[in-house]
Amino acid sequence: MLNLETAKKKYADLTIKKGLNLECGQPLVITSSIENADFVRILAKSAYEIGAKEVHVNWNDGELTKMKYKYSPMEVFENFPKWYADAMETYAKDGAAFLSIVSSDPELLKDADTKKIAANNKSSSTVMKNFRKYTMNNINTWCVIAAAGKDWAKSLFSDLEDEKAITELWTAIFKATRTDLDDPEFAWDSHIENLSHKVDFLNSKSFRKLVYKTGKGTDLEVSLPKGHIWSGGGDHNSKNRFFIANIPTEEVFTLPEKNGVNGVVFGTKPLFYSGNMIDEFSFVFKDGKIIDFDAATGKDVLYNLLEIDEGARYLGEVALVPYDSPISNTGLLFKNTLFDENASCHFAIGKAYPTSIKNGENMTDEELEARGVNDSLTHVDFMVGDKDMTITGIDEDGNTTIIFKNGNWAI
Repeated sequence: MLNLETAKKKYADLTIKKGLNLECGQPLVITSSIENADFVRILAKSAYEIGAKEVHVNWNDGELTKMKYKYSPMEVFENFPKWYADAMETYAKDGAAFLSIVSSDPELLKDADTKKIAANNKSSSTVMKNFRKYTMNNINTWCVIAAAGKDWAKSLFSDLEDEKAITELWTAIFKATRTDLDDPEFAWDSHIENLSHKVDFLNSKSFRKLVYKTGKGTDLEVSLPKGHIWSGGGDHNSKNRFFIANIPTEEVFTLPEKNGVNGVVFGTKPLFYSGNMIDEFSFVFKDGKIIDFDAATGKDVLYNLLEIDEGARYLGEVALVPYDSPISNTGLLFKNTLFDENASCHFAIGKAYPTSIKNGENMTDEELEARGVNDSLTHVDFMVGDKDMTITGIDEDGNTTIIFKNGNWAI
């Protein structure tokens, strides 16, 4: 029988010691809903026990967020507070680690004005752009995890009473993150090693192009730039300290060549973005750019995402995840990208990670652009993997290698 409090402590220790690999004397900044205050205290205690300099928490609340979108005028959403970005950048310069905890209702803002959502996404991304360089370039350690929130739990387990639904979601989170095992930290060491074998193989091949095909209609060619780097499991920060940016993670990823994506791709799982659901969607690419798109649900939200800036119509990430991944095999749609992207091969609209190309973290924006690295204010993952997906790698000499067959690794 699962002891919830014991499991939370194991999960917190895994996050602090393996996810963030926190150093003695290092500040930690946590962003969380007030609903998860008890769990944040467990995390803070774990951090202080290994010598954290300070644990600072940025609190948020779903109900207050809904009120804001209902009552505040448009100008509020068009002007994201610079003081918040300045504070985060100050912590980054002090070498802080950053932990984000996701737990909100997947459709928190389904009744909100989509123009306000679009304005807030654009203004916040613009003001936070300098800070995000610290995380997207892996200068600072960062990690994203999840905690069970009532509304999220009820959206997944609507037939259960509130407390039972929350317990069920915590149980699913613990299973997906290997926290339910006797020694989660050892399990993660083994998992990272397994992913590294895939990374080494893909980097040794230096594929020029990937070709995706599924019975649903996906027929897509994705060019990869010279010097691209596959990664998976974790990364090293500017001090060469290893960390795991997402718990859970099952992906191996790199970046595409900005202007080298052609064909059509169909989403295979709903995308929950800014408190709204986008479902049954597809994209048509020509020379890297999304020139057409459709969605049965949330098309207006998808349109606003693609209109954030010029780079939002190009891809920034290519990620490989087997259909038979542990998360996929739960049969549960988490309605949360942190989990659902680790149950399916996926792409990301928008900004590419500079660390996915050789020496990219030391390049200027202009140098990255010249190498085919997409830049944008946004980075949003969407799932495309399916049980019949085939992915073929083509190298510089035209030789082909089947990488995925029937939705799973073929290497």
